Amino acid sequence: MLDVDPASPVPAYEQVRSQLAEMILAGALPAGHRLPPIRQLAADLGLAPGTVGRVYQELEASGLVISRVRHGTTVAAGAKASASVKNEQTADAARSFALASRRLGLSLDDAIAALRTSWDAVPDSH
Repeated sequence: MLDVDPASPVPAYEQVRSQLAEMILAGALPAGHRLPPIRQLAADLGLAPGTVGRVYQELEASGLVISRVRHGTTVAAGAKASASVKNEQTADAARSFALASRRLGLSLDDAIAALRTSWDAVPDSH
């Protein structure tokens, strides 16, 4: 269900966070759905528990999940991204893309061209 590419310049926690956020916002993970315990998901993905803990903390700060001791982490009811959350997530994705592009030695023009190509290839969700 989740895929972490260790060769990606995008940090593992960001890969997991963005995938979970997309699944929640798309309704693939409905309200009340219980996410795996931190240690279990970390073991399944080959990550450190602290990495998955950070993912869950960021999702909770965004209002997408609720974490409770002894009850685990569940998808929040009515988990929809507010304008500020959308702006924050877009800024995070842009920062990750910029870092990856610079690490690969791309120019700004090449990075923008790659974004345009991907943008055109992704179906409109509206």
